[in-house]
Amino acid sequence: MSFGEPTNPYGQPQDQGQGQQPGYGYPQQAPQGVPQQGYGYPMAPPVSPYGGYPGAAMEMPGNVKSARVMMWIMGGLNLLGGLAIIALSFALDSDLESAGATSADAEAFADLGQGIMIFLGLISLVFAVVGMVLAARFKSGGNGVRIGSIVWASFAVLFSLFSLPAGIVSLALGVLIIVFVAKADGAAWFNRNKQQF
Repeated sequence: MSFGEPTNPYGQPQDQGQGQQPGYGYPQQAPQGVPQQGYGYPMAPPVSPYGGYPGAAMEMPGNVKSARVMMWIMGGLNLLGGLAIIALSFALDSDLESAGATSADAEAFADLGQGIMIFLGLISLVFAVVGMVLAARFKSGGNGVRIGSIVWASFAVLFSLFSLPAGIVSLALGVLIIVFVAKADGAAWFNRNKQQF
């Protein structure tokens, strides 16, 4: 068998009047108007970032679960702290009255102090309720919940700096919440509804 013989499988292909077929392993060209498929099996349906098919139930990432638990804990502690501050303001007012503070200046100062403590207690209660509402909405997701959680934790970090020896726990929890929610898998969890097809 020589190189130019028509029966030689290793020789040059002979044009027999037909169009040539592409070689082995080369993907076929799609006709006009049909999207090009890749080599091999047909294209798989899109997959969500946590695996599975779009619309399938996904599990919340571990660090997002941790941030949610931390927000519930901080919200509960702020709720208890706000109630304790309000109760303490009334207890101190009754102590001043029983001590016999009779001057008008002493009474005005006591009333101002009680008003400030009640105001701080109410701010703590509102802060706790906002944190608990955000933590409850982690399951449904949404970028607004993510941004709100980061802002909430930033305020927690800021206010814990003013009470630092006692506020070290809330400082650490606030920083961890910011980090966990801002990470890539946290962002993917909160934006998962936009990614579904």
